[in-house]
Amino acid sequence: MTPDIQTAMTMARSAPVAAPQPTADVAKAKKVSQDFESVFLAQMLAPMFDGISTDGPFGGGQGEAMFRSLMVDEYAKSMAAQGGIGLADTVAKELLRVQEKSH
Repeated sequence: MTPDIQTAMTMARSAPVAAPQPTADVAKAKKVSQDFESVFLAQMLAPMFDGISTDGPFGGGQGEAMFRSLMVDEYAKSMAAQGGIGLADTVAKELLRVQEKSH
């Protein structure tokens, strides 16, 4: 069962926040940023598929409904890998900038 939004927000506020680990590895920062963009895109794409029926002659039925979130995740990963919406570049630059300041 999924917790309601208030419970989720309370849990998020009480969770310890890890400080960013300094790194000079630009490739690692870009990978993490691309993963972040992928998750963001998946969250934006998911509502687009909610209204699509899985019934009918071309629908996948319960199987499609069950695996739809995985398909959306893969779409988002593919989009992010091909440049996405530019969010990954901005996040990577900010990660590196913040980590340089903390030294």
